[in-house]
Amino acid sequence: MLDPLVLLALAAVGMLAGFVDAIAGGGGMIALPALLSAGLPPVAALATNKLQSVFGTGMAALTYWRRGFVSLKALVPAIALTYAGSLCGALVVKQIDISLLDVAVPVALIGIALYFLFAPNLSDADKAARLPFGLFVPVMGMVIGFYDGVFGPGTGSFLTIGFVMLFGLGLTRASGNTKILNLVSNLAALTIFIPAGDVVWPAAIAMAIGQLAGGYIGARTGIRYGAKIIRPLVVVVSIALALRLLFFR
Repeated sequence: MLDPLVLLALAAVGMLAGFVDAIAGGGGMIALPALLSAGLPPVAALATNKLQSVFGTGMAALTYWRRGFVSLKALVPAIALTYAGSLCGALVVKQIDISLLDVAVPVALIGIALYFLFAPNLSDADKAARLPFGLFVPVMGMVIGFYDGVFGPGTGSFLTIGFVMLFGLGLTRASGNTKILNLVSNLAALTIFIPAGDVVWPAAIAMAIGQLAGGYIGARTGIRYGAKIIRPLVVVVSIALALRLLFFR
């Protein structure tokens, strides 16, 4: 049984993680170490992190959608394939060797950070798409959803860069669409974790309360300030996550 003060601290961590995640992704980088520090075993910490993050991601996704930055109708095929990809990843993770990702993912995250740092024309304005949205967003969702089911860190950054580079979305719309697919991917993983009894519910509920507040405030902040805050925060989160994966695993 977790101490009430620990649960209060986890709620505060959940709020911070939800705020960061709603703008740039990477909330798990804050939440997961906190759960491990609270004494949860690794699998329980992963499962609990997925559940608590659903609330913040869901609140952020709802806020972006209500403000008109997301078209759910256009995302329906991508939602289905993202769910399928994440579920498949979660099912096969124990049967495949993912050691290569220990190096490949940090390198990719540093590449994303450099792109967001130096690309001259990143803004909230939509640009010409390099690929048809309706045909290739579902493919992206399936591939990155599979990755999220297998490994996970950086999923939000990879989705955001895909929406910007491949489909021409401005940063605020890219963040909104990312939240939808990230939510779906997390829900897919929970269809494995919850029946297995891996979630520590008191910790998940405490952090979920904080996530709801953080996700809402973060989404409103991202919408209000757009590229001015999304761009630097993606850079910071991507570099911090890459360093954590390389040196603090």
